[in-house]
Amino acid sequence: MTRKLLFSCWLIILQAVSPAFAAQTHPTQQQKPQTPQTQAQPPDETNPPEEDSSVAPRTYAFDPLEAQRCISIGNFYMHKGSKGYRAALGRYEDATKYDPNSAEAFFKVGEVEEKLNNKDAARIAFERVIKLAPDSKFAKEARKKLAGLG
Repeated sequence: MTRKLLFSCWLIILQAVSPAFAAQTHPTQQQKPQTPQTQAQPPDETNPPEEDSSVAPRTYAFDPLEAQRCISIGNFYMHKGSKGYRAALGRYEDATKYDPNSAEAFFKVGEVEEKLNNKDAARIAFERVIKLAPDSKFAKEARKKLAGLG
């Protein structure tokens, strides 16, 4: 019983001393009364500030070398079989963002979507390949795949 009483007394004392101690150790950080000019404005809801840069949307500048690197990494994940399809899809999609004119990247996206049984997404990707490079080997393969999708 005495331990509980002693502990609760210490808590009360620490709570009473803490604000006074904080004010003594940081006298420059005392709060100033807010005037109408310094009152906080409501946040702009149309463009909220990003406090943490890790959650900010990723930007993709045109970079064919980075796109090729993403394709290579996606190929690595594709060779892992069904457990690597989602990772490969993410890498191939990144490649399409770094180089929106890459027929190979869109073809790879179509292949993965087909393996994941997303027929509509695969069809869209294969059609994009044919639109980007109608005479390429990827377009020939994409036409075959489209015929197989029915």
